[in-house]
Amino acid sequence: MNPTELAYRRTAVEGASGFGLLIALYDTLVGNLRRAIDAQRSNDIQRRCHELNHALLVIGYLEDWIDRESGGELAQKLVAFYSNLRVKLIEAQAKNSAEVLEQEMAVILSIRGTWQDLELRASSALVDPQESQVHSYPGIAISQDERRVSSWSA
Repeated sequence: MNPTELAYRRTAVEGASGFGLLIALYDTLVGNLRRAIDAQRSNDIQRRCHELNHALLVIGYLEDWIDRESGGELAQKLVAFYSNLRVKLIEAQAKNSAEVLEQEMAVILSIRGTWQDLELRASSALVDPQESQVHSYPGIAISQDERRVSSWSA
């Protein structure tokens, strides 16, 4: 990631809603896969491994957001999705397959679009000015007040 892209992402994340942070993580994941695909096609195994290892870290971070106890069906689906995604990334590495990575990137982009739609709906919904949280969606533990300080970096 070049310095301009990194600065853009840092600015986008500051003050972002829970959905905004989620979308930023999905963007990071897509970027990792795109660079891994390029590395695979240019036979740069070290760079491919680096990008896929970072993608696995992002998946772990996304999994940490899942409310497994009270998240219901959405939480179960997200757990299954992230688990399957992890398996597919490892499979792509073992098979040296850019095609598997492209397929997974398409799925990630589709889900990212869903999160973006939910963010738009949440931001356009009429919210009581006294209310301090954005609307809650079962399965994800994100609120306007929740601004975790983390050493994690995209």
